[in-house]
Amino acid sequence: MLETIQQPWPWYVAGALIGLTVPALLLLGNKHFGISSSLRHVCAACIPGNISFFKYDWRKEIWNLFFVFGVLLGGVVATQLLSNPDPIVVSEKTVEALHALNIETDNQLMPASIFSFENLFSIRGLLFFVIGGFMVGFGARYAGGCTSGHAIMGLSTLQWPSLVATCCFMAGGFIMVHLIFPWLMTL
Repeated sequence: MLETIQQPWPWYVAGALIGLTVPALLLLGNKHFGISSSLRHVCAACIPGNISFFKYDWRKEIWNLFFVFGVLLGGVVATQLLSNPDPIVVSEKTVEALHALNIETDNQLMPASIFSFENLFSIRGLLFFVIGGFMVGFGARYAGGCTSGHAIMGLSTLQWPSLVATCCFMAGGFIMVHLIFPWLMTL
């Protein structure tokens, strides 16, 4: 049983399990799936200031904070107790494409040539982590939710704004990967 959990699951199993969260949340009290709103709930709970954006009854959404804590706890358990000891297998085409961008795969989930402490304090690190992080946070707030909220919950409940947001997320991802990322890797 433990070996089954440690192996990668096929997309049709993992996707179905993720997809089943939508009806489960709707049946458990008309709850909406999303991660980015949890930051607002944490701020509303911890910042007693006079900011109108944080003045609402965040206790009605406390289930979302437990959900996010469960995601975090699940990630820690998965990496510490259930991680697969075999090296990560990356397709040869992907390795060639990454090498063309001067990225060494070194059998790691996050390549050290990008995600290293030394890169954090470089121009590339400033662009990747600080400006990129701000853009993701601002974009999620501006779009009224993150990719998980719009693409999983919004599309399954047939919300037009979620379709627009998901199309924009995908277009932004394609532009980043194919146009901006290659330029950033030359810095």
